[in-house]
Amino acid sequence: MTALSTAEIERVFRNGYGRAVSALVRVCGDIDVAEEVVQDAFTAAVERWPSDGLPPNPIGWIIATARNRSIDRFRREASRADRHAEATLMHAPDDREPEESLVRDDQLRLIFTCCHPALATGVQVALTLRLLGGLSTGEIARAFLVPEATMAQRLVRAKGKIRDARIPYRVPDDSELPGRLRAVLTVVYLIFNEGYAASSGDRLVRDDLCDDAVRLGRLLAELMPDDPEVMGLLALMLLLQSRRPARTLPDGSLVVLADQDRSRWDRRLIAEGQAIVLQCLRWNRPGSYQIQAAINAVHSDAPNAATTDWGQILALYDQHMSVAPSPVVALNRAVALAEVEGPGVALAVVDGLELHDYYLFHAIRADLLRRLGRTADAAAAYEAAIARSENAAERDFLGARRRESDHTRAAGSDTSH
Repeated sequence: MTALSTAEIERVFRNGYGRAVSALVRVCGDIDVAEEVVQDAFTAAVERWPSDGLPPNPIGWIIATARNRSIDRFRREASRADRHAEATLMHAPDDREPEESLVRDDQLRLIFTCCHPALATGVQVALTLRLLGGLSTGEIARAFLVPEATMAQRLVRAKGKIRDARIPYRVPDDSELPGRLRAVLTVVYLIFNEGYAASSGDRLVRDDLCDDAVRLGRLLAELMPDDPEVMGLLALMLLLQSRRPARTLPDGSLVVLADQDRSRWDRRLIAEGQAIVLQCLRWNRPGSYQIQAAINAVHSDAPNAATTDWGQILALYDQHMSVAPSPVVALNRAVALAEVEGPGVALAVVDGLELHDYYLFHAIRADLLRRLGRTADAAAAYEAAIARSENAAERDFLGARRRESDHTRAAGSDTSH
């Protein structure tokens, strides 16, 4: 064992909290109790690991410690004839059982539990992100544009409703799937998005969340292999995941798609994702995730940025707007529009969108202004994007672009008006 710092334990907590809670809900039958004993286990880790060193299986250690604490807790409360105590003792696995073997199904079961139709869709997603996505209440509140206290109250009420309604901790029957599947897919998609481009912190990518989301996507594909949107989401994640090795430099700096070394892309993941996209095309039942996957399949076909088929990508975005219109889709479509019809046409579209609190709105607008030679306006837009981003890698990238605008303007080539 190697001694480690509190900061390293905090990383284990962030990466493994959701998996540990998932396993303990199976044992305890109560989300609140599961969270409490997992937090107790991490407190014990903070006390012991700095001197004892990191266990060979840190999350297994956390799950085993939390399980033992839950057993002790329910034994103390046996006089209340708590219905969970018997379940805890009955399901307590043998100490020799590999804890990690439970994780996959437990995560999927907890997602389906949280995505019960008795809860509002937004609350379903928020609760699942809290328990499985490794996101703090504050991070989720920022994603939903509400105060942290408001989100905390929503999460408490949601867990109480699951407990009081005795919502079962299981993958629902086939007849129940349609009522939950869309929210489940949204959760997996948002977990992947948070991993692919972290909303805060020092790193652009959170590998743990990307890997968890892909694993969950594969489980869903095994469960529902004939659902085009399930398969489309898996294809989308695989195609995006294929670019991960090229998205940052060794120092963690962001590399935009046009500048990535495509020889570093994972061709195995690309081939798998493209094969799924072709299968989705044969089904001919287009949906949002399938279209996004098809867009990324076009990107993966291009050996370099200059050969990208932007016309096809724009046509796919047009289809996306007809299937699932939203301001964010329109913003992404504007990027393709700029490549096909020029930055001026795209800027007119972007300026008509109500996304002023979204940092990517300002970042895309800044890039279009820069390409139009309006460097003073571009610099202001970069500043607006920086002010709205909480990720250090993104802020550094935007800051570098901001300084480039300053240098260009100082050279006297500004055409802003």
